Amino acid sequence: MKIPKVLNRENRILLRELVSTDFKLRYQGSALGYAWSLLKPLFLFIILYIVFVYFLKIGQDIEHFPVYLLLGIILWNFFTEMTSQSLGSIVGRGDLIRKIKIPRWIIVFSSSVSALINLGLNLIIVVVFMIINQVEITPAVLLLPLSILEIYIFALGLSLLLSAAYVKFRDLSYIWEIVLQAGFYATPIIYPLSMVTIDIVQKILLMNPIAQAIQYARYNTITTEAITSSTLFSSVIYILIPIVVTLIVFVIGVLYFRSQSRYFAENI
Repeated sequence: MKIPKVLNRENRILLRELVSTDFKLRYQGSALGYAWSLLKPLFLFIILYIVFVYFLKIGQDIEHFPVYLLLGIILWNFFTEMTSQSLGSIVGRGDLIRKIKIPRWIIVFSSSVSALINLGLNLIIVVVFMIINQVEITPAVLLLPLSILEIYIFALGLSLLLSAAYVKFRDLSYIWEIVLQAGFYATPIIYPLSMVTIDIVQKILLMNPIAQAIQYARYNTITTEAITSSTLFSSVIYILIPIVVTLIVFVIGVLYFRSQSRYFAENI
């Protein structure tokens, strides 16, 4: 898997066509079309906001909690979409792989680009809510791309690993769906981390790269009341652990994908 070839003109054209086809197939036959990429997280946010804020009274001690909640949902959906779409991407492009000699990794990469485009559109909604809620925009918002990058690298590593493994193990899609459901509640998305009163549990939760990235995104974008790794840990070593985990997962994903890619055509 030679990533540098992504700069080649042929691969750029192929990537553009794969992303375009992915969007067309995803919303084919839908009355609202691409609007669903914005409406889906927005409807989820409205439901969770009504249940957890109005009925369960969660997040009242957090400044601008509606935007705080929305940003967490959108970043988690980015991770979910990227890994879920990529998981079946190789199998879904089986006919293409058997007919044409193309870089296998670009198929997974195209799924990640589609997820990035959706994230960009969804962040527009966040900006609108920030304006409505009169969230003060500070220079710290420029650090938001770092949080997105951490999620992206972690998700890309998992995407490469899952897509290659799914060629042989088709039950993986059901297993990953369960993992994502568990991860949604194990990550402080719909509840503030401050609700977890046991200090060691807070620290364990922030060992998750997704949790760390979401909390820093909230801290830099919405409110400094968001608990981050810097808040809980006095040593930079513990802050770096989720980043190291992200890099390890990415390297493992790349190596495993490269070792299996030569057998894709015959196993699909």
